[in-house]
Amino acid sequence: MRTRSALAAAAAALAAATCLTPATAAAAPRQPYEHAPARACSPSVRIDGFSDALDKTTFQGAFVGNLSALAADGDGTVAALSDRSQMFSLDVRQKGLGAPSATPVRVVDLADEKGGPLDSEGLVVDRDGTRLVTSETEPSVRRYDKDGKLLGRLPVPAALQVAPAGRATANQTFEGLTLQPGGRTLIASMEQSLTGDGPDAAGRPLVRLQSWQRHGRQEFALGPQYAYPVDKGLGVAEITAAGDGRLLVLERGFTAGVGNTVRLYLADPRRASDVTAVTNLPGGAGTRPAGKTLLADLGACPSLGATARQPQRNPLLDNIEGLVVTKRTGGALRLLLVSDDNQNPAQITRLYSLTVRLPRP
Repeated sequence: MRTRSALAAAAAALAAATCLTPATAAAAPRQPYEHAPARACSPSVRIDGFSDALDKTTFQGAFVGNLSALAADGDGTVAALSDRSQMFSLDVRQKGLGAPSATPVRVVDLADEKGGPLDSEGLVVDRDGTRLVTSETEPSVRRYDKDGKLLGRLPVPAALQVAPAGRATANQTFEGLTLQPGGRTLIASMEQSLTGDGPDAAGRPLVRLQSWQRHGRQEFALGPQYAYPVDKGLGVAEITAAGDGRLLVLERGFTAGVGNTVRLYLADPRRASDVTAVTNLPGGAGTRPAGKTLLADLGACPSLGATARQPQRNPLLDNIEGLVVTKRTGGALRLLLVSDDNQNPAQITRLYSLTVRLPRP
């Protein structure tokens, strides 16, 4: 099956949808993957395949790597963001439940207001085709047209700025970005905690999720801020709208000599407290962080014959940073993930295809 047409439909649905109704959720099948144990990562997640075909390749003179985010585009391609100020358009295909394949068909350069490079990490393709791109440097969220022209910039709370301007640590700021169904709420995820923010009662560091609410056709104003408990030793690498108000959260870490840890969680910010005014997390007794449910530790997935160029507890793993929903069918989500090779010979640009059945809200 060609994924491109499915992606176009998925992008349109994400832009137009509101939330899944309880009737829709109840009708969706929720069977675990016991019938396919050779592909099961957990009762909720199955790996369909992987591909290393993009690894250490070039397109129109640009290195196809350093990929930190994926987003479904309205033309059926997948936009792939490099953290070296470039954005690729990928023609992604997948036959049935096999391995994904991707062919670059376009690349554009990005720059800041002074023409300088970005540490570009998070990506959303908006309803009109404009690109919302985060940078870890300040941090920032900028808007670009499809040709890479800078259109504007969203406000960011002072506390989330890198010290000394704020309380964030360099290279640990806006790593993930997603637009909720309906296109009214944008959410960016900090990778690590702010200085002064402590852990929750279970000892898990609390990171902040910053939202913006759309007013008018394009303008985003600052919205509520939520706390999210990340596993010890990990950081938030990506967030993606699950389609019903919840978020898919990719947590990732690396230990030298051991390799990567990558976990996929389902988070629900809908009953979380707005912590914008909370100077130091976890805050008072009435402060509620977003709840989360483990969908799968990707280290538990079958390796499917993958090889690694550095020690990994599962050779399938690498520095996974990007995540996009490419299809919704029968109560399941088809996901495409990508790893950031950091242009390092010991790392791999690898695409992964997963199928996920979400627990009911």
